[in-house]
Amino acid sequence: MLRLAVGSSETLLRSFFALNIARGASTAAVNNSFTSTKKQTLLPVSVPTLHNFRGTSFFNKLPAEQIWKGVISVSNAGKKRGRGKGSGRITPKDLNKGQVIGFGKANIVWPGLSAPIIRGRELVQQQQLPEDKEREAKLKKIRDEMVNFKRLKLSPLERGWSGSKMPGRSIGAPDPIEDDHFEGFDTKCLELKTVVNMKGNLGRKRRVSAMVVTGNGNGLAGFGFGKAVDIKTALRQAKNRSGQKLMYFELCNNHTVFHDFYCAFGASKMFVERKPEGYGLKCHRAIRSVCEVLGIKDLRAKCEGSTNVQHVVKAFFIGLLQQQTHQQIAEAKGLHVVEIRPENGNFPKIVASPTVCRTEAELESNEILDYTQFCMDGKIQLKRKKFPPFYTKFRSWEIYLKKREYLRNQDKVRLRLLSETGEVRSFLTEKHPECKMGPAPKEE
Repeated sequence: MLRLAVGSSETLLRSFFALNIARGASTAAVNNSFTSTKKQTLLPVSVPTLHNFRGTSFFNKLPAEQIWKGVISVSNAGKKRGRGKGSGRITPKDLNKGQVIGFGKANIVWPGLSAPIIRGRELVQQQQLPEDKEREAKLKKIRDEMVNFKRLKLSPLERGWSGSKMPGRSIGAPDPIEDDHFEGFDTKCLELKTVVNMKGNLGRKRRVSAMVVTGNGNGLAGFGFGKAVDIKTALRQAKNRSGQKLMYFELCNNHTVFHDFYCAFGASKMFVERKPEGYGLKCHRAIRSVCEVLGIKDLRAKCEGSTNVQHVVKAFFIGLLQQQTHQQIAEAKGLHVVEIRPENGNFPKIVASPTVCRTEAELESNEILDYTQFCMDGKIQLKRKKFPPFYTKFRSWEIYLKKREYLRNQDKVRLRLLSETGEVRSFLTEKHPECKMGPAPKEE
């Protein structure tokens, strides 16, 4: 007969012998039977020792970047409340910097890892080497150099429009296309900004948008746009696209434009003026960068309305495309193009002549004959009136003019005499040669 019982083996035996005593067996016989049975059947109970052990943790499960981010980052809710403004400047340490697998603090030789298995004809054995006391100092020095790393300072000529920011800085020539190399080209960044596009499944998708202009400094230039996740990819994309959209512009005497012109794009309007050699570039900073890669050295441009960088650059390129050479203007009007400069004594100089020149009788009554107004397409730039200085209203200014009346134009006459005769002289110098300008005689 089989039965199910609950309990340990010793408890079951005691119950069994208690049942026999109840049935009439002697107590001594039962005890002897219990002792002999316990020695034969019961084994010593061994309780295993248990320890809680976890093989993985977030220290060896996550990469170092995510662990550092959890330490120094701020939640989105915290950023909205203005927390953690300076936390982005913290540079995480690379704790694995300077450490090599097989070379640790214990300084043990591991055959096949930190040492060869066979050296010559002998088999290399695992052994303990003396402790390297300089190891911690070397690791600390390497980590301190990594944290205290400073950016190289840019020279004033390599900086952008605003300090070390990218707009205004040169990023080199575009990448070659097969066998075509962009030799002598230079590319400058005009705009670099972060744009956000809202997606239904991804949320706010952030990317970097870049606008650059490239040119060879000899009338060949083009601009392009790039958009990517990181800055380097966006700049490279924009640079290569600008190299594929080059336009050629003929320069006047290799330093300026042929004439004044008006151009506009969107809400941006611009009046560009031609200037003599040595004047320089006085214009919007984006136009200055375009002129530098294009080869224009002397120019003045006045922007009105919106100063959006993209609109300003596009308006300037449209104006350069619409400008005409002196010969084209002469052929279009059927008249001579005459240049008058103050430095040449306002002496007229013909710079272009038409194939067939019209007579004065053939000119129409309402025809635009002013060169600047014709180039500006009938528009005139509104210039601010120059008011006389405030001191011209004073009585002392009138007294000063009366005292200086007899010396008026004296300096100009002196320069003319020095240039023509080599000395300051009068019409009586030939008759009285002793009467000439010189140092005053010394008093005896």
